[in-house]
Amino acid sequence: MDVSGASAGDVNTRLPEVIKATARQLLVEPGVGGLSLDTVAASSGFAVTDVAAVFPHRDDLLTALVIDAYNASGAAMEQADQAARDAQASAGARLLAVTRALRAWSFANPAEFTLIYGSPVLGYHAPQETVPPASRTPEALGVIIRSALEAGELTPPRRPLPGPSVLLPTAVEVFGGAPETPFSDLIERGIVLWSNLIGLLVFQVFSRTHDSVRDQSAFFDRAIAVAAEGIGLAVPLGEDTD
Repeated sequence: MDVSGASAGDVNTRLPEVIKATARQLLVEPGVGGLSLDTVAASSGFAVTDVAAVFPHRDDLLTALVIDAYNASGAAMEQADQAARDAQASAGARLLAVTRALRAWSFANPAEFTLIYGSPVLGYHAPQETVPPASRTPEALGVIIRSALEAGELTPPRRPLPGPSVLLPTAVEVFGGAPETPFSDLIERGIVLWSNLIGLLVFQVFSRTHDSVRDQSAFFDRAIAVAAEGIGLAVPLGEDTD
Protein backbone atom coordinates (compact mmCIF):
# COMPACT_ATOMS: atom_id res chain seq x y z
CA MET A 1 0.00 0.00 0.00
CA ASP A 2 1.49 3.32 -1.08
CA VAL A 3 1.70 5.93 1.68
CA SER A 4 4.47 8.02 0.08
CA GLY A 5 2.22 11.07 -0.29
CA ALA A 6 0.96 11.07 3.27
CA SER A 7 2.26 13.17 6.13
CA ALA A 8 4.11 11.58 9.03
CA GLY A 9 1.06 12.07 11.24
CA ASP A 10 -1.23 10.44 8.72
CA VAL A 11 1.14 7.50 8.32
CA ASN A 12 1.34 6.98 12.08
CA THR A 13 -2.44 7.06 12.33
CA ARG A 14 -2.91 4.66 9.44
CA LEU A 15 0.02 2.41 10.26
CA PRO A 16 -1.96 -0.32 12.08
CA GLU A 17 -4.43 -0.58 9.18
CA VAL A 18 -1.64 -0.57 6.58
CA ILE A 19 0.17 -3.34 8.44
CA LYS A 20 -3.00 -5.42 8.77
CA ALA A 21 -3.87 -4.93 5.10
CA THR A 22 -0.42 -6.13 4.13
CA ALA A 23 -0.70 -9.10 6.47
CA ARG A 24 -4.06 -10.06 4.94
CA GLN A 25 -2.43 -10.15 1.53
CA LEU A 26 0.30 -12.38 2.94
CA LEU A 27 -2.34 -14.75 4.32
CA VAL A 28 -3.17 -15.55 0.71
CA GLU A 29 0.43 -16.04 -0.37
CA PRO A 30 2.60 -17.42 1.22
CA GLY A 31 -0.02 -18.16 3.89
CA VAL A 32 -0.16 -17.84 7.64
CA GLY A 33 2.89 -20.09 8.05
CA GLY A 34 5.00 -17.49 6.26
CA LEU A 35 3.62 -14.51 8.16
CA SER A 36 6.17 -12.67 10.28
CA LEU A 37 7.02 -9.11 11.21
CA ASP A 38 9.91 -9.28 8.72
CA THR A 39 7.72 -10.34 5.81
CA VAL A 40 5.10 -7.72 6.66
CA ALA A 41 7.75 -5.03 6.88
CA ALA A 42 9.30 -6.04 3.58
CA SER A 43 5.92 -6.08 1.82
CA SER A 44 4.64 -2.83 3.33
CA GLY A 45 7.80 -0.79 2.88
CA PHE A 46 8.13 -0.01 6.57
CA ALA A 47 11.05 -0.83 8.81
CA VAL A 48 10.66 -3.85 11.06
CA THR A 49 10.96 -1.54 14.05
CA ASP A 50 7.93 0.43 12.81
CA VAL A 51 5.89 -2.75 12.51
CA ALA A 52 7.07 -4.00 15.89
CA ALA A 53 6.11 -0.70 17.50
CA VAL A 54 2.47 -1.47 16.61
CA PHE A 55 2.51 -5.26 16.85
CA PRO A 56 5.47 -6.35 19.01
CA HIS A 57 5.09 -10.03 18.09
CA ARG A 58 3.62 -12.02 15.24
CA ASP A 59 0.94 -13.33 17.57
CA ASP A 60 -0.18 -9.77 18.32
CA LEU A 61 -0.70 -9.23 14.61
CA LEU A 62 -2.49 -12.55 14.24
CA THR A 63 -4.81 -11.64 17.09
CA ALA A 64 -5.67 -8.35 15.38
CA LEU A 65 -6.42 -10.20 12.14
CA VAL A 66 -8.53 -12.80 13.95
CA ILE A 67 -10.55 -10.10 15.71
CA ASP A 68 -11.09 -8.21 12.46
CA ALA A 69 -12.21 -11.37 10.67
CA TYR A 70 -14.71 -12.32 13.35
CA ASN A 71 -16.04 -8.76 13.53
CA ALA A 72 -16.38 -8.44 9.76
CA SER A 73 -18.15 -11.77 9.36
CA GLY A 74 -20.35 -11.11 12.38
CA ALA A 75 -21.27 -7.67 11.08
CA ALA A 76 -22.26 -9.17 7.72
CA MET A 77 -24.64 -11.54 9.48
CA GLU A 78 -26.10 -8.82 11.70
CA GLN A 79 -26.69 -6.50 8.76
CA ALA A 80 -28.40 -9.28 6.82
CA ASP A 81 -30.65 -10.02 9.78
CA GLN A 82 -31.57 -6.36 10.17
CA ALA A 83 -32.51 -6.18 6.50
CA ALA A 84 -34.62 -9.33 6.84
CA ARG A 85 -36.35 -7.97 9.93
CA ASP A 86 -37.02 -4.67 8.15
CA ALA A 87 -38.72 -6.74 5.46
CA GLN A 88 -40.76 -8.50 8.17
CA ALA A 89 -39.30 -11.86 7.20
CA SER A 90 -40.07 -15.02 9.14
CA ALA A 91 -37.46 -16.46 11.48
CA GLY A 92 -36.69 -19.15 8.92
CA ALA A 93 -36.08 -16.55 6.20
CA ARG A 94 -33.92 -14.56 8.60
CA LEU A 95 -31.83 -17.64 9.33
CA LEU A 96 -31.33 -18.24 5.63
CA ALA A 97 -30.36 -14.58 5.14
CA VAL A 98 -27.72 -14.53 7.87
CA THR A 99 -26.18 -17.86 6.87
CA ARG A 100 -26.06 -16.72 3.24
CA ALA A 101 -24.32 -13.56 4.41
CA LEU A 102 -21.68 -15.57 6.25
CA ARG A 103 -21.23 -17.75 3.17
CA ALA A 104 -20.78 -14.69 0.94
CA TRP A 105 -18.21 -13.23 3.33
CA SER A 106 -16.38 -16.57 3.51
CA PHE A 107 -16.04 -16.87 -0.25
CA ALA A 108 -15.03 -13.22 -0.59
CA ASN A 109 -12.40 -13.59 2.14
CA PRO A 110 -11.12 -17.18 1.98
CA ALA A 111 -7.79 -16.41 3.66
CA GLU A 112 -9.48 -14.80 6.65
CA PHE A 113 -12.04 -17.60 6.76
CA THR A 114 -9.19 -20.11 6.84
CA LEU A 115 -7.50 -18.15 9.62
CA ILE A 116 -10.50 -18.39 11.95
CA TYR A 117 -12.08 -21.68 10.84
CA GLY A 118 -9.25 -23.66 9.26
CA SER A 119 -6.49 -25.65 10.91
CA PRO A 120 -5.06 -24.10 14.09
CA VAL A 121 -1.96 -21.96 13.56
CA LEU A 122 1.03 -23.81 14.97
CA GLY A 123 2.20 -22.19 18.19
CA TYR A 124 -0.59 -19.61 18.32
CA HIS A 125 -3.11 -19.53 21.15
CA ALA A 126 -5.93 -17.04 20.74
CA PRO A 127 -6.25 -14.78 23.79
CA GLN A 128 -9.45 -14.01 25.67
CA GLU A 129 -9.94 -10.77 23.74
CA THR A 130 -10.89 -12.79 20.66
CA VAL A 131 -13.88 -14.36 22.42
CA PRO A 132 -16.38 -11.46 22.13
CA PRO A 133 -15.79 -11.02 18.37
CA ALA A 134 -15.97 -14.79 17.85
CA SER A 135 -19.27 -14.85 19.74
CA ARG A 136 -20.98 -12.60 17.20
CA THR A 137 -21.66 -15.53 14.87
CA PRO A 138 -23.45 -17.80 17.38
CA GLU A 139 -25.15 -14.76 18.89
CA ALA A 140 -26.57 -13.82 15.48
CA LEU A 141 -28.03 -17.31 15.25
CA GLY A 142 -29.20 -17.22 18.86
CA VAL A 143 -31.11 -13.98 18.34
CA ILE A 144 -33.09 -15.60 15.54
CA ILE A 145 -33.71 -18.79 17.48
CA ARG A 146 -34.90 -16.85 20.52
CA SER A 147 -37.18 -14.75 18.28
CA ALA A 148 -38.60 -17.88 16.67
CA LEU A 149 -39.27 -19.39 20.09
CA GLU A 150 -41.04 -16.29 21.36
CA ALA A 151 -43.09 -15.98 18.16
CA GLY A 152 -44.23 -19.61 18.31
CA GLU A 153 -42.47 -20.47 15.04
CA LEU A 154 -40.73 -23.58 16.36
CA THR A 155 -42.01 -27.13 16.23
CA PRO A 156 -41.29 -29.17 19.40
CA PRO A 157 -38.74 -31.96 18.91
CA ARG A 158 -40.04 -35.46 18.34
CA ARG A 159 -37.17 -36.86 20.36
CA PRO A 160 -36.01 -34.53 23.17
CA LEU A 161 -32.41 -34.88 24.26
CA PRO A 162 -31.97 -36.77 27.53
CA GLY A 163 -31.17 -34.79 30.67
CA PRO A 164 -29.33 -33.43 32.45
CA SER A 165 -28.08 -30.60 30.27
CA VAL A 166 -24.40 -30.63 29.32
CA LEU A 167 -24.27 -26.87 28.73
CA LEU A 168 -22.00 -24.44 30.51
CA PRO A 169 -23.81 -21.65 32.38
CA THR A 170 -22.30 -19.08 30.01
CA ALA A 171 -24.14 -20.55 27.03
CA VAL A 172 -27.45 -20.36 28.85
CA GLU A 173 -26.75 -16.79 29.92
CA VAL A 174 -25.87 -15.68 26.39
CA PHE A 175 -29.12 -17.15 25.08
CA GLY A 176 -31.09 -15.29 27.71
CA GLY A 177 -32.02 -18.18 29.97
CA ALA A 178 -32.97 -21.82 29.61
CA PRO A 179 -36.16 -22.42 27.59
CA GLU A 180 -38.95 -24.37 29.18
CA THR A 181 -40.33 -27.74 28.07
CA PRO A 182 -40.82 -28.82 25.29
CA PHE A 183 -37.88 -26.66 24.16
CA SER A 184 -35.59 -27.26 27.11
CA ASP A 185 -32.86 -28.64 24.83
CA LEU A 186 -33.08 -25.77 22.33
CA ILE A 187 -29.72 -24.23 23.20
CA GLU A 188 -27.93 -27.52 22.62
CA ARG A 189 -29.73 -27.91 19.32
CA GLY A 190 -28.73 -24.35 18.42
CA ILE A 191 -25.07 -25.19 19.02
CA VAL A 192 -25.51 -28.16 16.67
CA LEU A 193 -26.94 -25.78 14.06
CA TRP A 194 -23.96 -23.46 14.50
CA SER A 195 -21.55 -26.40 14.16
CA ASN A 196 -23.35 -27.59 11.03
CA LEU A 197 -23.12 -24.13 9.49
CA ILE A 198 -19.37 -23.82 10.01
CA GLY A 199 -18.76 -27.38 8.85
CA LEU A 200 -20.83 -26.78 5.72
CA LEU A 201 -18.84 -23.64 4.94
CA VAL A 202 -15.55 -25.50 5.43
CA PHE A 203 -16.73 -28.09 2.93
CA GLN A 204 -17.78 -25.46 0.41
CA VAL A 205 -14.90 -22.99 0.77
CA PHE A 206 -12.37 -25.82 0.59
CA SER A 207 -14.22 -27.46 -2.35
CA ARG A 208 -15.15 -30.67 -0.53
CA THR A 209 -18.60 -30.89 -2.16
CA HIS A 210 -17.69 -30.06 -5.75
CA ASP A 211 -17.39 -33.70 -6.79
CA SER A 212 -20.88 -34.54 -5.57
CA VAL A 213 -23.02 -31.39 -5.83
CA ARG A 214 -24.01 -29.66 -9.05
CA ASP A 215 -25.32 -26.39 -7.60
CA GLN A 216 -23.35 -25.25 -4.55
CA SER A 217 -25.58 -22.29 -3.67
CA ALA A 218 -28.78 -24.31 -3.86
CA PHE A 219 -27.20 -27.11 -1.84
CA PHE A 220 -26.17 -24.63 0.84
CA ASP A 221 -29.74 -23.39 1.20
CA ARG A 222 -31.05 -26.95 1.38
CA ALA A 223 -28.44 -27.94 3.93
CA ILE A 224 -29.39 -24.98 6.13
CA ALA A 225 -33.04 -25.99 5.84
CA VAL A 226 -32.20 -29.54 6.90
CA ALA A 227 -30.04 -28.34 9.79
CA ALA A 228 -32.78 -25.95 10.93
CA GLU A 229 -35.20 -28.85 11.24
CA GLY A 230 -33.10 -29.89 14.23
CA ILE A 231 -34.33 -26.83 16.14
CA GLY A 232 -37.86 -27.12 14.76
CA LEU A 233 -37.56 -24.16 12.40
CA ALA A 234 -38.88 -24.20 8.82
CA VAL A 235 -36.58 -22.45 6.35
CA PRO A 236 -38.29 -21.36 3.11
CA LEU A 237 -36.70 -22.59 -0.11
CA GLY A 238 -37.19 -21.79 -3.78
CA GLU A 239 -39.39 -18.84 -4.61
CA ASP A 240 -40.35 -18.48 -0.93
CA THR A 241 -36.81 -17.36 0.00
CA ASP A 242 -37.25 -13.84 -1.42
